[in-house]
Amino acid sequence: AGFEVVEAEDGERAIAQAESGRAIDLVILDWRMPGLSGVEVLRRLRSSGNETPVIFLTSLNDQIYEEAALQGGAIDFVEKSRSFLILMKRIELVLAGIKSQGAQGAGGQRAISRGGLELRTDSCRAFWMGQQLDLTLAEFNMVHCLVAHAGEDVRYRDLYDLLHGEGFAAGQGAEGYRANVRAFIKRIRQKFQKVDTSFDHIKNYPGFGYRWVDSVAADG
Repeated sequence: AGFEVVEAEDGERAIAQAESGRAIDLVILDWRMPGLSGVEVLRRLRSSGNETPVIFLTSLNDQIYEEAALQGGAIDFVEKSRSFLILMKRIELVLAGIKSQGAQGAGGQRAISRGGLELRTDSCRAFWMGQQLDLTLAEFNMVHCLVAHAGEDVRYRDLYDLLHGEGFAAGQGAEGYRANVRAFIKRIRQKFQKVDTSFDHIKNYPGFGYRWVDSVAADG
């Protein structure tokens, strides 16, 4: 499909490839692999500071696997039963997101500040009360969206479309994407609370979505 592909026979080799210094735009992991599992590879990549976007491509379709992958820092979770065209579209969306963030940083606003939050769009880095947050690209985009609509409710579907593009579905049932979004928001909150245990600026509107509030009072 026009991509240069580097294969790894097992988890240890995958980590070695990722840490080799070679420019890698995207990692595709299976869950079950020789040696280390895919989710363990992901954990080790993230713990070493490697933020390369990761997509899981696996035959495991239970929601618990998807949630574990997303909470571990993966940007997407695709079942092997989906067509190759679906996988290609997801890859293209991830890579397009990286490029658009770079273009925005080069020619647009480089930093957005709101209260204790600073979003640097040139590098997709976020800071809370002066401390850097370890957000993935997907998490950064989600926070950026919530802050851009601060005080307004943002639908689950709109947040999900940020990650996968309009029209995709995930999880079980017609609204399975909500579990996907909840997993992302849970992880985002945990990362804010790691540097500020009192953080409580992302509110849930049950059955609808989430909103960013500047203070508890602002939420009524």
